[in-house]
Amino acid sequence: QVRLVESGGGVVQAGGSLRLSCAASGNIFMINAMGWYRQVPGKQRELVASISSGSVTNYGDAVKGRFTISRDNAKNTIILQMNSLKPEDTAVYYCLLRQLNRDYWGQGTQVTVSS
Repeated sequence: QVRLVESGGGVVQAGGSLRLSCAASGNIFMINAMGWYRQVPGKQRELVASISSGSVTNYGDAVKGRFTISRDNAKNTIILQMNSLKPEDTAVYYCLLRQLNRDYWGQGTQVTVSS
């Protein structure tokens, strides 16, 4: 089994920054990609950022230029640095690990940006 532990969510004022981390453990042997998605009630889960095993990054249009994803392969950990946060960034953020075309999700961490 694969376990994902997320941390770093919280409440921040608009314009502020937060840093999310996701540590993977368990039966990990070939990670294809890791990333972050977010979801608000009544809407579909959307891509925030992802990073492949080759460190190719991909960002959702809403966060380009403000968020940065990075990866520590030795620790099976990804970091999402979120700057210039906006109230519309408020959501539950979920960590994703893709291994051999199977997806594993974290439990989610709440990010709230106040105006």
